[in-house]
Amino acid sequence: MLPVGTERSQTRMTESKSRKPSPIILVVDDQEDVRQALSVLLSGEGYGVLTAESPAAALEAMNQKRFGLVLFDMNYSRDTTSGAEGLALLESLLEVDDSVPMVAMTAWGSIELAVEALKRGAVDFLEKPWDNNRLLTIVKTQLERMAALERAERLSRAAELEQRSRVAEGIVAESSGMRNLLDMAGRVAASDASILITGDNGVGKGMLAEQIHRWSSVADQVFVSVNMGSIPESLFEAEMFGHARGAFTDAVEARAGRFELADGGTLFLDEVGNLPVAQQAKLLRVLETGQFERVGENRTRKSSVRLIAATNADLPGMVERGEFRRDLYFRLNTIELDIPPLHQRPDDILPLAERFLARNNRKYKRRASFSAEARRALQAHAWPGNVRELAHAVERAVLLCGEAPIEPGNLMLQPAAGREPAPDLVQPLEEIERQAIEQALARFDDDVNQAAEALGLSRSAMYRRLEKYRIRGDDAELT
Repeated sequence: MLPVGTERSQTRMTESKSRKPSPIILVVDDQEDVRQALSVLLSGEGYGVLTAESPAAALEAMNQKRFGLVLFDMNYSRDTTSGAEGLALLESLLEVDDSVPMVAMTAWGSIELAVEALKRGAVDFLEKPWDNNRLLTIVKTQLERMAALERAERLSRAAELEQRSRVAEGIVAESSGMRNLLDMAGRVAASDASILITGDNGVGKGMLAEQIHRWSSVADQVFVSVNMGSIPESLFEAEMFGHARGAFTDAVEARAGRFELADGGTLFLDEVGNLPVAQQAKLLRVLETGQFERVGENRTRKSSVRLIAATNADLPGMVERGEFRRDLYFRLNTIELDIPPLHQRPDDILPLAERFLARNNRKYKRRASFSAEARRALQAHAWPGNVRELAHAVERAVLLCGEAPIEPGNLMLQPAAGREPAPDLVQPLEEIERQAIEQALARFDDDVNQAAEALGLSRSAMYRRLEKYRIRGDDAELT
């Protein structure tokens, strides 16, 4: 229990429920008459008051409640002159909360003791018997100073979150939907809350997960990503929790799992909707307790990770059908961030296309640009494959356009019957490269040197590709 004391009502405060409660002041003194006198004085000014009769009781109170200020005596029953007990109490109170103003009191006025208390972290010093006006001035000044610091800190945090939500590496957010999404991501990134990112294939769930990590309090730690759909069910525990040497046939050496590798950082579980039901309970256990065992070991290990998961599946529907554990679903989505499909954010299409264009110009040493017709085609397309489809379309166009501006034909956009991604919209890069070489040769009347120069390839690189794709047969020569 807390020591003998009272919290008095704020007699001079207004009755408005909207006003913030007055700070509570902790009074620490071994003399009952001193505690009572200070309680009457301070409560009469509208402050809440709690009293403590010993250093131990004061520490117990500090560990249970947040105070606006502490008035503490420098001497107690064991030692009545040196102030050593008060100095020790001051250090202990500051260890609990060093933001609370500490005001020292003593009946044995001493410049040396006052200076030492200030050196140890006190904000001011009072002699007993105190002057009421001076005491109240000190209390008011320190409480106002503390309130101002807290306001400045809140404003600083708010400004930082706003800045974070507007500046994202690699993420285009010209549309209002994406700006709102990034704003929310910036606000929750610094917390420990689990985040579930949802959205169609190709919208950029992995990119957003990495951005949240960069904004988080563990940004200087590791980011570990794992595609849950690519792990064979028989190897799930070994991949996620690790295994001991000899745990199974191919375990020639011990290996840490993803939770162990991500300890202290961020663990990104991509395509979490593909996790088999049989493995969901094992994942839930480690998420709730932080404990796991490597396959082939009895030793329990611990891991603390910032969890981000992503899926394009309808998890609520899977829960209702018994395909996904309800408790795991709620454990994953403390905060859910749903990325809108590209056709719902038309303001982002051209900025994204320009970013992909610049990237591929650097990659292929080109100076391609979009024609007006190509820009209109980009804006008019439905983008069922989302950002990923746009990225492939721009890369394909850079390879095919030669030195001329990119035209709609270079983008090779296929009309989509619906909004669902069509697998055949994305071509292998080798096929794109082969088409680019054939078009370059056709453009320059089979002049291999000119075609190689237009494609940004050296003579030997062009020759290797002609052999690889069996273009022009064995007659291909670089003259």
